Amino acid sequence: MAHVITDREKLLRRTERLIGQVEAVKRSLEEGEDCADVMQLISAARGAINSLMAEVVEDHIREHMVDTGRKRSAAEARAAQELIDVVKTSLR
Repeated sequence: MAHVITDREKLLRRTERLIGQVEAVKRSLEEGEDCADVMQLISAARGAINSLMAEVVEDHIREHMVDTGRKRSAAEARAAQELIDVVKTSLR
């Protein structure tokens, strides 16, 4: 996964923030926080993991599904971008 290696530090920082969000969910459950507050924290963590997934999928499409060894046509570039947009929308 060359793209993961390229963006490794950025992805690791995002993962650390995600871990912090999940730990906040755990603490709020342990402390008996209001369920609305817990749901808000869960929603934020879910959004963060979906965003991380969208970024990895986008990189995968760009690095592995689109032939990088040759110049792409405008139609190929457009198709790749449309796929990326659909994936990002579905993960929101």
